[in-house]
Amino acid sequence: MSLATRIYAELQGDRAIWAVIALLALFSVMAVYSSTGTLAYREMGGNTESFLVKHLLIVVGGLFLTYLAHLMHYMKYSRSAPVLLLISVPLLIYTIAFGADINDARRWIEVPFVGVTFQTSDFAKLALIIYLARMIGSKQDYIKDFQSAFVPIIVPVLIICGLIAPADLSTAILLFFTSIMMMFVGRVALQYIALLLLLGIVVFAMLVLLGEFFPDVVRSDTWVNRVREYMDNPDGGYQVQQAKIAMANGEWLGLGPGNSIQRNYLPSPYSDFIYAIIVEEYGIFGGFAIIGLYVALFFRSTRLVTKSPKAFGAMLVIGLSISLVLQAFINIAVSVHLVPVTGVTLPMVSMGGTSILFTCISFGMILSVSKYIETVDGGG
Repeated sequence: MSLATRIYAELQGDRAIWAVIALLALFSVMAVYSSTGTLAYREMGGNTESFLVKHLLIVVGGLFLTYLAHLMHYMKYSRSAPVLLLISVPLLIYTIAFGADINDARRWIEVPFVGVTFQTSDFAKLALIIYLARMIGSKQDYIKDFQSAFVPIIVPVLIICGLIAPADLSTAILLFFTSIMMMFVGRVALQYIALLLLLGIVVFAMLVLLGEFFPDVVRSDTWVNRVREYMDNPDGGYQVQQAKIAMANGEWLGLGPGNSIQRNYLPSPYSDFIYAIIVEEYGIFGGFAIIGLYVALFFRSTRLVTKSPKAFGAMLVIGLSISLVLQAFINIAVSVHLVPVTGVTLPMVSMGGTSILFTCISFGMILSVSKYIETVDGGG
């Protein structure tokens, strides 16, 4: 048996989703290697290979986590959901109080004795989605009463999003709307979805007020400045203008791999604005290819939702796929100046440790549901 045949046999689940993951990983390695050139000269004396090796190891490690996560039966994730949610709350509180201050934001904690930073919001986001999938999936028969909707569903969403928001409002908003869409798909009564939306606005207003007294904890000034910059500058601020130049340089076919010019001028070309670098090097066709991969992921995931025999599997897939695709489109929307600058990365493509690893785990969970559905279909 050839190596390719053995790998194909090992990778169970939806083969189209596996292909999407592989192509996103390939785009990631090429785009990060190209976009970190300036950073390498500034920090490593021009040693671009060091960033390539580091990122490649993270991507390979993430793909291995995808493989491990897809091997586990997805109902085991349901059983671990309450514990994961309980762990995430003190982690987020600790991050607010003692997190490492990087780029004027406390989103990370440093792992003792290792010196590696860990973004706790990525863990909390995954924990909340699994928990909501469990609660919504288990309450299909009596989802319309207040007792079953408020404390088990609405309160955890407000707590987790409220704790993420002070340092990372963009992630909190994305998670909040992912939760609302999960509730809608899960047939939670509309009055409770409206209640969550109302309470979310109240919590946001309270955070803005707290930002006046604790600016080091709640970055409300940053939120206001980004919205003001978006409203006052039709052409966008410096970052967006450089991103637009990059995409204009790319035209239809791009400048070719490694030939980006704007990576020398664009802040964070390897993370927040990596989509602009991809369009510059691979053209409009490359940009549409990236969008197509995320669209394909979403449609293959919705196919699993309609075939899943258990409500938890359906809700888990819809929550994870909405989260990933929504994050991708927000990142792309920033580059083309459709929304204010957010700091949201392009899932599986942007450079980053925690983000890629948890994205890969999310892919593995989706594939775990897919593998089980295939087993059921194959068995009868």
